[in-house]
Amino acid sequence: MTSAESQSSGSRPEVRAAAGRLRGSREAGTAVFRGIPFAEPPVGALRFGAPRPVRGWTGVREAVSYGPPPPQGGHFGMDAQARDTADGDWLTVNVWTPATDPAAGLPVMVWIHGGAYVIGASGLPEYDGGRLARDGGVVVVTFNYRVGIEGFARIGGAPDNRGLLDQVAALEWVRDNIRAFGGDPARVTVFGESAGGGSVAALLAMDRAAGLFHRAVAQSVPGTFFAPELAADIAAACAAELGLRPTVADLSTVAPHELSGAGDTVSATMERWAQRWGRPALKAIPFSPVVDGDVLAATPWQALRDGAGRGVELLVGHTRDEQRLFTVVEGLLGEVGEEQAAEALHAFAPGPDGARRYRAAHPAAGPEELYELVHSDWLFRMPSLHLAEAQTTAGGRVHVYELAWPAPGMGGVFGACHGLDVPLVFGNLDRGRPAVLIGETPSPEAEALSTRMRTAWTSFATHGDPGWPAYDTGQRLVQVFDTRSAVTPYPEEASRLIWHDHAFPALPLLGQ
Repeated sequence: MTSAESQSSGSRPEVRAAAGRLRGSREAGTAVFRGIPFAEPPVGALRFGAPRPVRGWTGVREAVSYGPPPPQGGHFGMDAQARDTADGDWLTVNVWTPATDPAAGLPVMVWIHGGAYVIGASGLPEYDGGRLARDGGVVVVTFNYRVGIEGFARIGGAPDNRGLLDQVAALEWVRDNIRAFGGDPARVTVFGESAGGGSVAALLAMDRAAGLFHRAVAQSVPGTFFAPELAADIAAACAAELGLRPTVADLSTVAPHELSGAGDTVSATMERWAQRWGRPALKAIPFSPVVDGDVLAATPWQALRDGAGRGVELLVGHTRDEQRLFTVVEGLLGEVGEEQAAEALHAFAPGPDGARRYRAAHPAAGPEELYELVHSDWLFRMPSLHLAEAQTTAGGRVHVYELAWPAPGMGGVFGACHGLDVPLVFGNLDRGRPAVLIGETPSPEAEALSTRMRTAWTSFATHGDPGWPAYDTGQRLVQVFDTRSAVTPYPEEASRLIWHDHAFPALPLLGQ
């Protein structure tokens, strides 16, 4: 198809995808196509199954509206956004492109949203890819995948990690279609934050994803990957809320929003299961990728140490104050006492003397600082660093960063918290939920930092070089993003030493 054939007779762009023709819109210098199905709706006989290729259509399909979110947990009111999903047309992609000429050969950046594996949708305003595509000269793709029980519960008769299989299907759609949107299928970068960063790490470890992307950006990678026994036990508790067994036969009779509600109920009461489920119960994390030996044969850290990602260039990092967001949201800011700090150190610090080592490394730290340090390290900071270390150990190339810029929103209470990187990377400083971190009016400082980070991400996607040296286990140089950004030795050295020997294994079921 020629460039002229890819355009409609008017101002609206058209492309011919593998399944049929699509008509999008033009917005601020980019062509935008929303709500494109990449798999059949996973409902009815296909519910809890691996994604199936989408059937084609005749005529021209309008691609101007986001597809509906998949069934959601109740956090931040996301469940209300997902109620109108009776047709199950959840598995859709969105594309922003500076050029719909198939000969353009632009780099492609495929975003995987976060949300603790229980919420999230590609249609949220913070994930609008227009500015990143326009300013960076890249094609940006976002997509939905199944979350919560639909995507990650261990259900008898269903494949594990259905949410990850959805992600593979979306990447296969990119491989087969992105040239029509001006993208180069041989230059695909996946990038994601939080659960999206964990998904990127999982994809690096998955045979099914091999060759579908060539670079990867993993932002704030969570260290939670479940052993099959733990995942099965949590799924059984969710099903029991409905008086059912965790099987396809039982759960396929339950409306998706009711199933999500059962997951919310278990999540809200997880702490009572701490003796059985361990750390995920203390942090109310009911779902994570399952190291099932099939879809996911090993944890990302083990897989990368064994060379799984050696041929994929990697950019990985975290924020300095990951836990602060949760401290604020949970109403604990200024309220953490010595007892809570001691409990957190006992529960989350590695090894038999981890709590002592934290106190020795931070002798001037008060209870709240210690509480936030160990939570930040266990869930995000050290898993992210260890991913970089595993890649380096296997001879792969990796660049590391830390975001240290304190968010100015709400009087600066958030620090450099979890999720602050999302508006900065996308350049959407004044829209979506993360905008509260930036403040009502983005400052010149925020705009400048966003420009630096967007340039680094798109340069990495284009050339494999974000603008600072690759990480090694000698100098350990990383890019610290701040008001005055600098390349320095890894700044969280005390934590690195405490966690040096921790392997981040699949989290087990502790009791029967």
